[in-house]
Amino acid sequence: MAEDSTIDSFDFVIIGAGAAGESAITAAREHGQSVAVVDSDLFGGSCAFWACMPSKALLHAAAVHHAGGDFPWQKASDFRDYMIDREGTDYPDDSSHEKDYRKQGAEPIRGTAHVAGPGRVDVELRSGGTRRLKARFIVVAVGSTTRIPPMEGLDRVNAWTNREGTSARQLPKSLLIMGGGPTGVELAQVYARYGVPVTIMDSNDRLISRDHPRNSAAVREALEKDGATVRLGVRATSAGPGVKPGDPDRVLLSDGSWAEGHAILVAIGRAFPLVDLGLENVGVQLANGAVKPDDHLRIAENVFLIGDPAGPELHTHVSHYEGDMAVRIALGEEVKPDFRAIPRATYTDPETSSTGLLLEEAQKRGLDAIERTIDIATSAKGYVTQSGGHITLVIDRKDKALLGAFMAGPGVSELIHECVLAVKLRTPIDVLADTIHAFPTAARVLGTLFIQVSKELATS
Repeated sequence: MAEDSTIDSFDFVIIGAGAAGESAITAAREHGQSVAVVDSDLFGGSCAFWACMPSKALLHAAAVHHAGGDFPWQKASDFRDYMIDREGTDYPDDSSHEKDYRKQGAEPIRGTAHVAGPGRVDVELRSGGTRRLKARFIVVAVGSTTRIPPMEGLDRVNAWTNREGTSARQLPKSLLIMGGGPTGVELAQVYARYGVPVTIMDSNDRLISRDHPRNSAAVREALEKDGATVRLGVRATSAGPGVKPGDPDRVLLSDGSWAEGHAILVAIGRAFPLVDLGLENVGVQLANGAVKPDDHLRIAENVFLIGDPAGPELHTHVSHYEGDMAVRIALGEEVKPDFRAIPRATYTDPETSSTGLLLEEAQKRGLDAIERTIDIATSAKGYVTQSGGHITLVIDRKDKALLGAFMAGPGVSELIHECVLAVKLRTPIDVLADTIHAFPTAARVLGTLFIQVSKELATS
């Protein structure tokens, strides 16, 4: 392989051009820093092409179709392709992202990056040869990939990841989804609403198991109403093709029963592509393929880890936040990330959202926490929109401040941000109760619960 002995110097070399990397590019250029960004696949990353954008486009189309609107599958597929720049091609076109980097003044490099030592990154170019880069700061923003379990027979069936799940142009005859997290439940609803027989399974005793039980129950009820079969408390142990050509593939479950699907979507978690990155050359030791950054996102001197591999949770908005934060820290600002109030949302119908601590989490921390709930179905918002759901708050009784909020219902992915700010600022419940909320909205329901809690705490 031809090699170029020239070493090009930059203030920042960013490895990975997904949500976190793009945020770091923007922040660095706003501070007048020279930037190179390296990616071996699509500039823009999973969110733009295989995750957030296509899945939400398909959820919108499925909702319109479910309500009787003019959105058949072919139109939904075309709309999704438009959203991910895949019209008339097999693979998305990421040239708009590359043009945007150049417009900002960054240099995009297509290839595989390897950390060669402190301040050194070698790139095996897709066009051939190796390019050597020198950096004041290295920012690792490699994102995550679908975690594939070491399951016997999985390589002999029509196994999908989120890529196939969000980019399919033909509906499968049936779909089995392994994993009841956000990816699993969202795609379950898309395909069920387009008439595909869907089975979704999870080894936990409820869907979206890290969320509030009321949110889990709301999503399960919605999926079953849409025709999906939900199987919980079982784990896939092996897989194999159907008995005859055209038969669905089969998965043997831990209880001895079988589940079937002409496509099997694997959505049981994410893996971080850090192992072959060369981080050992800057003194980073991986544990089970991962490393935890310090509270300033550093993993070595002048080396930062952002986005999915950095945690503490895997969300595009956390990646955006960390990309900006890492650049500011690198350039000497006295700041560090604040993860106390991360918004979470699942975009099923009904939506779910949350932030802060569950009641059990708060009590384990020794806080005098209580939980209070209000029903959306019997509110004005519920009546006028024929919708249900709930708003549940976790409150610090001693400090009279909000610790967590959990919601299912119309528009709650937007509503949650009032609670995000309240948790972050430790806003007194009395102040929240004294805040006017428009009628008739889900926000008004939240405001009513603030008032009820404020009165309860005043008399306790």
